[in-house]
Amino acid sequence: MNADTTQLKSAIALIDGEHYLPVTKSALDKISEDYELKAAVFIGGTEKIADDKDLAQLGVNVIKEEPVEPAFIKALEDLRPDIVVDLSDEPVLDYRRRFKLASIALRRNISYIGADFYFQPPHLHDMLNKPSLGIIGTGKRVGKTAISAYVSRLYKQRLSPVIIAMGRGGPEEPEVLEGDKIELTPQALLEQSKMGKHAASDYYEDALMSRVRTIGCRRAGGGLAGEPFVSNVLEGAKIANKLDNDLVILEGSGATIPPIKADKNILVIGAYQNTEDVAGYFGPYRLMSADLIILTMSEEPQASPEKIKEMEEAIRTIRPDIEIIRTVLRPKPLSDISGKRIFIATTAKNGLENIKGHIESAYKGNVVAISNELSNRPLLKKAIAESPDFDVLITELKAAAVDVATSVALDLKKEVVYMDNDPMTVDGKDLDQALWKLCPAID
Repeated sequence: MNADTTQLKSAIALIDGEHYLPVTKSALDKISEDYELKAAVFIGGTEKIADDKDLAQLGVNVIKEEPVEPAFIKALEDLRPDIVVDLSDEPVLDYRRRFKLASIALRRNISYIGADFYFQPPHLHDMLNKPSLGIIGTGKRVGKTAISAYVSRLYKQRLSPVIIAMGRGGPEEPEVLEGDKIELTPQALLEQSKMGKHAASDYYEDALMSRVRTIGCRRAGGGLAGEPFVSNVLEGAKIANKLDNDLVILEGSGATIPPIKADKNILVIGAYQNTEDVAGYFGPYRLMSADLIILTMSEEPQASPEKIKEMEEAIRTIRPDIEIIRTVLRPKPLSDISGKRIFIATTAKNGLENIKGHIESAYKGNVVAISNELSNRPLLKKAIAESPDFDVLITELKAAAVDVATSVALDLKKEVVYMDNDPMTVDGKDLDQALWKLCPAID
């Protein structure tokens, strides 16, 4: 066992009927040398036990109930151990089931260990002095920042939200942007970039798209359950505590979760994602943390109706009763582009025809070229250089939007317009109503 675990005071064990009982007893005795062993939860298998009476020889309280997961949850909540020690194995526990049990434990702030692994719950610091909402995701480019900006625009009708955004390109020290006051023009953002800042970082995008106060933070690395390896988000939270805003929105980065406890959580999932990445591994931990799920890119070619149905069914194996809202993201230029020849730069890998069609039909622009290489600097430069002549470059404020797209366009004496991605429901549900119902700052 890991030497660090000796500091923990109590444990429950997971056992099965595929092990010969004297072997299981020996393992339980070993656990008892380091911990106060409160109970063992029997999770299946019949090969090496005849009946329940055999379990009495283990010398520990054995919880054997069907179905297993509710019994496991009840044991965790009643006994409140510091750690779960997994003594099971294939075939009783396959990989997906083991990760689900680990997610159940971690969600209750209980560590989960086995022969060659040690999972600790993410450290979510309870340190905010005002209501908070987390917006977390299951990966990169699923639309978290678009949802965060939309939520902020909605809530600022009645509240004063501040967004804490952490990113791989955030500032060394948390930085406050007064999004409702400062002018974030292409020229101003380019100047920020020349000063060494990542001017397309999420907190710039949030400030520009939602026009609210943002606090930019950084993080590096991300654990299986979402904890960053290092971040300065705690310092950002201390700043938020001193501000006069009445709601804090905590925005995740990729599949990484801000290390701050939130009152409520929105989980953003891309309908196109591998369902195993969402319902397997530590996807269940994120699903168990959610109070509302927003499914983005819920259209072809990103995701077929069959794929969307498969994703929702996978989600409901973990969270059968949670509300899921299907959405698509539609580009929304921040300035008038009607009648102009347009070059579009985006991170979207699919659905470019949908983007082009929406720009032309809703905003009356003439799209002469579109590139989805916004996150690939050399290919983006090449696409702009080879494009037919254009009047305005429209870009999301992400990736290379400032240091390449904006810089090259301004050098060419072209207009630069940034665009938001607005979520639109496609299942008849009322997204705004769901968000107001969720809002932790309103009774």
